[in-house]
Amino acid sequence: MLLLVAVINHVEQVDDILAGFVELGITGATIVNSAGMGHVLSRDVPIVAGLRSWTTRSRPGNQVMFSVVDEKKVDEAIALIQEVCGSLNTPGAGIVFTVPLDRVVGLAPELDE
Repeated sequence: MLLLVAVINHVEQVDDILAGFVELGITGATIVNSAGMGHVLSRDVPIVAGLRSWTTRSRPGNQVMFSVVDEKKVDEAIALIQEVCGSLNTPGAGIVFTVPLDRVVGLAPELDE
């Protein structure tokens, strides 16, 4: 099992991602509202001239999705996220990463089990 973490910069896309997860048989995810570094710096810290252009591209907020996913479904889940959000190689599209899990307790069964 892997923990899939996706930072979604366009929050309007989260519902489509979750619907796609259900179609893949991924039945659980936790969504957390968050703010990126650029947004925080642009409102709370005096800006050095060279950083001003970087922070003005920041979004007011984003959402972080956490989901425990079977290793066999990770590639499909990431492909789905990129289908909805566009290439994650595009600046500002978001980021996805996985973390191996040694132990998971209390996970609901996936739809295809």
